[in-house]
Amino acid sequence: MTDPRRTEQVHPDYADLDTLAPDALIAALADDQLGAVRAVQAAAPQLTAALNAAVPRLERGGRLVYVGAGTSGRLGVLDATELTPTFSWPPERAVPLIAGGERAIRQAVEGAEDDEAAGERDVQAVNIGPDDVLIAVAASGTTPYVLGAARSGRAAGALTVGLANNPGAPLLAAVDCPVLLDTGPEIISGSTRLKAGTAQKIALNTLSSALMVRLGKLYGNLMVDVRATNAKLEDRARRLVQHATGADADAAQAALSECGGSVKTALVMLKLGLGAQEAAQRLEGAGGHARQVLGEGEALGTSAS
Repeated sequence: MTDPRRTEQVHPDYADLDTLAPDALIAALADDQLGAVRAVQAAAPQLTAALNAAVPRLERGGRLVYVGAGTSGRLGVLDATELTPTFSWPPERAVPLIAGGERAIRQAVEGAEDDEAAGERDVQAVNIGPDDVLIAVAASGTTPYVLGAARSGRAAGALTVGLANNPGAPLLAAVDCPVLLDTGPEIISGSTRLKAGTAQKIALNTLSSALMVRLGKLYGNLMVDVRATNAKLEDRARRLVQHATGADADAAQAALSECGGSVKTALVMLKLGLGAQEAAQRLEGAGGHARQVLGEGEALGTSAS
C-alpha cells in the first residue's frame, strides 16, 4: 500500500540516482531544491496570515515558541537562536523545544518524536500563554510529539502556527494558522532533510524576519538592532550607522560609544542631534520604531487587517 504522505513516496524521476556521473548527481540534487522555493512562494498567503496574527501578541510581550522533532526541531532551534544576535531579540522570548531535549540537537533520540504526551508536557513546562506564538514544524504533519505540543499550546490560548509538507496533514488541522509547504517526494526517497527541510528553513526565515521588520527591528533593510559581539559585527555596526546617517567613521563610532553600541540609538542621535539618553527614550516611547521617531513614516508594528 502506498503511503498517502507525499514526503514518504518514492520519487518517480530518479530511479538511477546512484548511477549518475558526479556532475549530473550534483545537478540533480541542487535542481530538486528549487521545489522548496516554489513551495514557500505558494504558501505566501498563509505565511502573511500568520504574520498578521502574531504581531499583536508579540507587541504585548509574547514569546516565539518553536516545536519540532529531528530535522524540523533542529531548524526551529537554529531560527530561535539566530534572532538574538541578528535582531537583539531577548533569548528568553525565543524558546525552542525539540523532541528528546537538547541531546537531540546532535543525535537521534529513539522514540522521542512518537511521544505525544511529552510534547504536551514540554509546552506546559514553559508556561505558554495567550500572548505567545507557538510555531510547530513537522514535514509529515503527523509527528505525535509536535501534535501534542500544538494541541497543548492551542488549549492554553497561544496562537498556533503549523508548518507541514503534506496536504491534509493532521498538524494543519490542529493549528490556528496552517502553512502547507507542498514539496512532494524527495529525490532521496523519504529524506525530508532535503527539500522539505529547505522549505521549512526558508519559511521560518521568512516568517521570523518579517516579524522582526514589523516589530521595528530594521530601518529600511538595515539591521539596526544587530548585537555587536565581535570585531566583525562592531565594524558592521559602524558602517550601518554611516550608511543610515551619512556621518563619517569617527562620528559614527563616537555615537556608538556614547550609546553602548546600539546602532538604532546612534542613528537617531546623529539624525536628530540628540544625546544618547534622549534618543533611547524616544525610541522606547515609539516601541522601537526608528522611522516613527524620525518622522519619516508610520510605524509598521500594527498588523494589517
